[in-house]
Amino acid sequence: MKALITSGGRGTRLRPITHTQNKHLIPIANKPILHYAIEAVAEAGIKEIGIVYGAESDAVPRAIGDGSQWGVHITYIPQDAPLGLAHVVKISQDFIGDEPFIFYLGDNMVVGGVKRFIERFQADGANCHLTLAKVKDPSRFGVPELDGNRIVRIEEKPKNPKSQFAVAGIYIYDSSIFEAVNAIKPSARGELEISDAHQYLLDHGYKITYSEITGWWKDTGKPNDLLEANRLVLENLPERNEGEVDEQSHLTGKVILEKGARIINSYIRGPVIIGENTVIQDSYIGPFTSIYHHCTIKNSEVEFSIIMDHCKITDVGIRIESSILGSEVEITKAQGKPHNHRFMLGAQSYLEIA
Repeated sequence: MKALITSGGRGTRLRPITHTQNKHLIPIANKPILHYAIEAVAEAGIKEIGIVYGAESDAVPRAIGDGSQWGVHITYIPQDAPLGLAHVVKISQDFIGDEPFIFYLGDNMVVGGVKRFIERFQADGANCHLTLAKVKDPSRFGVPELDGNRIVRIEEKPKNPKSQFAVAGIYIYDSSIFEAVNAIKPSARGELEISDAHQYLLDHGYKITYSEITGWWKDTGKPNDLLEANRLVLENLPERNEGEVDEQSHLTGKVILEKGARIINSYIRGPVIIGENTVIQDSYIGPFTSIYHHCTIKNSEVEFSIIMDHCKITDVGIRIESSILGSEVEITKAQGKPHNHRFMLGAQSYLEIA
């Protein structure tokens, strides 16, 4: 069995961060989202992985490499434009060949790995195995219509969903999926929809089975989803200290200090991860916060946030909470008078002022 992982798309719901960074490389608990997908399929014993990426940028191939760090071999498949998930499958046919494969959307995260889904696919003798998850707003996803324990229809982003389930971003196929993706036509939005490919399989008598994800699953397409995924991952990470903590500092709860991190006269309340060569001085870092590498936080408070690399937060008089800061962001107290707020924000930024 092979694996196919997506890493393209424009990440419009995560702008302005995704103006300058591929959304699949955004760190969750100080590890790029895409790493979690690769780890999941590698843990299931899969050695051959295809990663589909946007041809306009080589950021993903440069960041991920050949796969040797996970004991796998990665083949990169360029996609000229984001023309739908079924198009991703279609352009990967030469890589997949006649083998069954798991199709994993690279911005999805699921607890417990994917081996159990592969085993169910094999045991059922299915042509297609889908993963379903109950969600608050199924109209954002492909939605299955169920009759007992059978899927009878699948609609893409329906206005009136027929169930509370979303088709999650983990699919397993045999080669019949290529018949489907080569037969369907683009939708009204000009994309080859994976839901239409699934409906084709249903209409032509192919066997589709499913598993319900009973733990947590996150599609990290929105800022709140990133923060929630960060929280869930931090809760399950083992404590580790490879940094330095002075005698005036207090650490409570689960705190992970990566190599070269320094804590000076500060209070850290976990779960928290602090990245390599990051300095926290005269500050408070609250639960469910990830601070990436080479950051400096002085005389400030941060909680329930994701802070990316090379950020500087200095003398900020209010607590920064439920926030995501992109790389090289600097927040500092204004000097002199009059006291005012001064901003330089990119397109589609969002800012709340108390």
